[in-house]
Amino acid sequence: MSTGPGVDYSAWDHIDVSDDEDVTCPFVDTPSLFRMRHRLRLEKMADFQQRGEDLEKNFAECKSLLEKAHGRVKELEEVKKEGQEDELKKVQAEVRKLKKDEKTFQAMVEQYHREEKKLPWNVDTISKEGFSKSVLNTKLAETEEEKVEKNKAFVQKYTKEIKHFGMLRRWDDSQKYLSDQPHLVCEETANCLVVMCIDFEIDEKHALMEQVAHQAIVMRFILDLAQTLQVDPRGCFRQFFSKIKTADKPYQDAFNHELELLKERVRRCAQIRMEDAMKEVEREEKQKRLGPGGLDPLEVYESLPKVTTVLDWHKCHQNISMYKMVSLCFLLQEGKYHLKRCVDSGLWVPDSGEVGEEDDDEEDDSS
Repeated sequence: MSTGPGVDYSAWDHIDVSDDEDVTCPFVDTPSLFRMRHRLRLEKMADFQQRGEDLEKNFAECKSLLEKAHGRVKELEEVKKEGQEDELKKVQAEVRKLKKDEKTFQAMVEQYHREEKKLPWNVDTISKEGFSKSVLNTKLAETEEEKVEKNKAFVQKYTKEIKHFGMLRRWDDSQKYLSDQPHLVCEETANCLVVMCIDFEIDEKHALMEQVAHQAIVMRFILDLAQTLQVDPRGCFRQFFSKIKTADKPYQDAFNHELELLKERVRRCAQIRMEDAMKEVEREEKQKRLGPGGLDPLEVYESLPKVTTVLDWHKCHQNISMYKMVSLCFLLQEGKYHLKRCVDSGLWVPDSGEVGEEDDDEEDDSS
């Protein structure tokens, strides 16, 4: 069958492909051998490419120096000052040496390109992309409300599993559990564990807080490792456990340091939450105590002025006659002011008769 005019297949007559996957002895670990061969070949290719880059760089540097030397010779020839003949000869000698070096580098670069063309093809070089273009729909960034809802839904769905993971202590147990529940390797789990720590600290369950804090740092280290390697956290948590179980002292110290920092932050946060809760309780109690005029009876009681006589305001708020006696020790206006505050706060609720007497007294004063 004719292959058609103008087609030359001679370039493919002697293709030397790599032996990465040749048949080997059945007693040899074939996958490991193939990986080793592939790694060695990639290292040789990288060394060869680096040699070419160094040659190109040195060749370009030599050409640059030669151009500068030519410029210097031209300047000296134009000036032709007396006493500069030696410098001119020196620069001319440098030009000759650079020209020789340039030819040497050019020959080495040409030899490198000839060797490059003779390199055997392999699985990494037998074909290359002419161009590549991918069109993807960009995922919109989640809003804060969406993040909160997502975190809430995740915690509600996997609360039991997260609590179980928080109670584990041994590295092997944690690794096995995450292998069975890989969906727990995420940011939501780490956040939920921290919230559990704060709740335990508020309930004064310090041992449980420290236990869950340990697991929270485990999850945080896994997430940080995934971010460093730029991989999915579910694909690298085994690598973390392998590293932490055989970790050197600096890595273990870093883990313990982060654990202590987390426990300290949890204690501070729990303290703030308890203080806020106490303030809220006090605010609610104060709201319940408010009198008909909107004043707190405790504050009014503490603000009542003490008198130097036998009687004082703290003893007379229940009796109008006693109030009148004490009022003689003060200006009339000040007495009315404190009486009104007692009524508004509910400390003193005068009956109708006393109110009538008070109204008569006010009329007499006005007259």
